[in-house]
Amino acid sequence: MKQQVIIVGAGASGLAAAIQAARQGASVTVLEHTAKPGKKLLSTGNGKCNLTNLITPDGTYRGGQQEFIKKVLDHITVEQTLGFFRDLGLVLTDRNGYVYPNTGQAVSVLEALLFELNHLGVSIITDCQVEEIRKDLSLMTSKGKKKADAIILAAGSMAAPKTGSDGSGYKLARALGHRIVKPLPALVQLKCREKWYKQAAGVRTEATVTLKIDGKTAAEDRGELQFTDYGISGIPVFQVSRFAARGIDTGRQVTAELDLLPFMDFDSASKLLSERAKRFSYRPAEEFLNGVLNHKLARILLKEAGIPEKGFVKDITTMQIKKLTSALKGLKTEILAANSFDQAQVCSGGIDTREVDPNTMESKLMNGLYLAGEILDVDGICGGYNLQWAWSCGILAGTSAGKAVLRGRKEERNDQN
Repeated sequence: MKQQVIIVGAGASGLAAAIQAARQGASVTVLEHTAKPGKKLLSTGNGKCNLTNLITPDGTYRGGQQEFIKKVLDHITVEQTLGFFRDLGLVLTDRNGYVYPNTGQAVSVLEALLFELNHLGVSIITDCQVEEIRKDLSLMTSKGKKKADAIILAAGSMAAPKTGSDGSGYKLARALGHRIVKPLPALVQLKCREKWYKQAAGVRTEATVTLKIDGKTAAEDRGELQFTDYGISGIPVFQVSRFAARGIDTGRQVTAELDLLPFMDFDSASKLLSERAKRFSYRPAEEFLNGVLNHKLARILLKEAGIPEKGFVKDITTMQIKKLTSALKGLKTEILAANSFDQAQVCSGGIDTREVDPNTMESKLMNGLYLAGEILDVDGICGGYNLQWAWSCGILAGTSAGKAVLRGRKEERNDQN
């Protein structure tokens, strides 16, 4: 009889783990609490599935233990991941480092995984709630008791609960003694205090977002900033949002400075405005920033600088030019909250990685229990990095668990002989 590996969670990490465990020769069952596997995977990359990224700058991955993250990603590299998917029949395309299936469809990735699982004889049981994992490697589920030789817990986080991420895996891990770093939303929009956001709603502009916690810079990113009626959104906001959420959760003051002319320095911006004041002295003041900023933002910036809209450009003072430059290069806003898990793409926080072996993904607290994916205290920036983390964890955990149970079976046979 084959040794049994049971995987809790049919997301990206769980499905990759199932393939690798089965390839080692183990009998594999995947337990999924929703009606279909891979639901969250289908929504990644706006439905196009940004599988991974060929470029990994410093600061890409966040979490409590950077050395742990590095070791896992060294074990299962981007190149190995590309090979894994090519072996499944996917043709991949590189868009400035961002890797997608050539079909442009996330469903292609899910289907490739499911075809291979079916070929390997892996069983996927859906609508199956895991209520308890016991230290004898048995699982109490809504579909009865199940016994395993190894368990891989890849139940996801609390982000995007509509896709099935309900945080149930944290409860299972905590019951086995694992410490959970408080999960908070990441890659999410931020709510701000200022009332002028309703006036700016819908505007998109290139900007640098500098997040500050208690006055000190915590993170910074540049890209297309989106203004909403409650605050700020867009990729640069997503990239810094995990720091905002954690700062607010600990009661610290969180603010942001928005550089709306990120392609020029302060002196160049000041010179630009001074020259415009001379060149367009005859214009109404409300038209001073025409051609520089979206008119909705222009009105807000003029007000910040104390420039009356009903006056004329010739009446704008040197001090007002200085204030307007400061607003353009660092519009200040107070962050009140991150949006909820419903809007978040991933979580920060999760199982403390100090309790996991980065060489195998096995729990240091319980033999035969492996942990993988977003359930761990690791989160990445936008750009395919969170999926790369899922693939690396899943492939490593599945390979390790599959080898371990087969090794145990051989040792058992040797003892019998």
